[in-house]
Amino acid sequence: MTTTVLAPDDTTGLLRFATAGSVDDGKSTLVGRLLHDSKSILSDQLEAVERASLLRGHAATDLALLTDGLRAEREQGITIDVAYRYFATPRRRFVLADTPGHVQYTRNMVTGASTANLAAVLVDARHGVVEQSRRHAAVAGLLRVPHVLLAVNKMDLVGWSEDVFRTIAARFRSYAASVGIADVTAVPISALHGDNVVFRSTSSDWYDGPSLLEHLERVPVRADPTREQFRLAVQCAIRPAGGDYRGYAGQVLSGVVRVGDTVSVLPAGRVTTVAGLDLLGRGTDVAWAPQSVTVRLADDLDVSRGDLLASGEPPVTTDHVEATASQLSEKPLAVGDRVLLKHTTRTVRARVAEISHRYDIAAGRRVEAASGLGVNDIGRVVLRTAEPIALDPYRVNRRTGAFLLIDPADGATLAAGMAGDDPFDRAW
Repeated sequence: MTTTVLAPDDTTGLLRFATAGSVDDGKSTLVGRLLHDSKSILSDQLEAVERASLLRGHAATDLALLTDGLRAEREQGITIDVAYRYFATPRRRFVLADTPGHVQYTRNMVTGASTANLAAVLVDARHGVVEQSRRHAAVAGLLRVPHVLLAVNKMDLVGWSEDVFRTIAARFRSYAASVGIADVTAVPISALHGDNVVFRSTSSDWYDGPSLLEHLERVPVRADPTREQFRLAVQCAIRPAGGDYRGYAGQVLSGVVRVGDTVSVLPAGRVTTVAGLDLLGRGTDVAWAPQSVTVRLADDLDVSRGDLLASGEPPVTTDHVEATASQLSEKPLAVGDRVLLKHTTRTVRARVAEISHRYDIAAGRRVEAASGLGVNDIGRVVLRTAEPIALDPYRVNRRTGAFLLIDPADGATLAAGMAGDDPFDRAW
């Protein structure tokens, strides 16, 4: 029996999106309004927020408190951590990451946007595109987030001026294009009052586009798996005692695999064919991302956890990794440091051979990184690994082009890496 891979309906399913913007642009208020007006919060949660609002002396319910969950955030009135929320509408399910706006928490924005299909960048209509707006756009471009939604907030404070909105949208699109972002949708909103968040506003009769939620429900998020090259990270080998069965279980990171396909086993570079596929305990003739599947190979090869099965043009197998690194740890990353590099299911020892520069994102230029990378820095590094790894360029495959650098002493994550060429080479 032949199974046909159907291109998924890219307007259904799960959308992962992150909110970002400068301090006090209204990110938490927007998220609270979105959850409240889409009826995605429980009554006891709303009651708790109402009580907290009264204790803080607010005349009305402060919906920002729905996402500012940490005690330090509630006391200071700022967002300092990534707050994740899960909600759904009849059209789509959502995973939302509300990320901080302060410069010193850029690493949190990297964390929140690393798996996002869309980044929602807020801009205060009174201030326009500011340094943090550009910073967050650059991070979205660096992480190859495919869609950006520009939410021009507090439009009520500028009299719902169409000229103000158009000017801000044009400036943001111009900068976004310079850092590799092609798809930007701009929406004028007032998060405090709910205008154009879930429901369209009568205050902006000149705006004929969707509300923010309508855009989130409609934006395409799924790529056709048949257009991607097959990659599977082996999680474990399955070899029951006393039997002839030998399979290799893992998640299909991208693409499609069929019985009879020719695949490479990396980093060894051996080539074989797929003899069988087992999905949910039953045989199948095809599997695609992001399914978890067990692959049976025609040849008796040495395959174990950390290996990568690939078809088409295989990723580069190398012990010389050039990448962009975002420093997540308070401990700086310096030339000569010994680290562990975790790529998919494979972890190898590595050394930082070079840190050529870091990016001054606010100024849009490269600067010397003589002292290495400090927390929140983003820069270019060269790593030498003790064993070869199979890496795709991050711009080609976000799953197999990404890795983590780990402190071998305590297992703490030091940095997130994106393999390949300089993402801002043309822009700066």
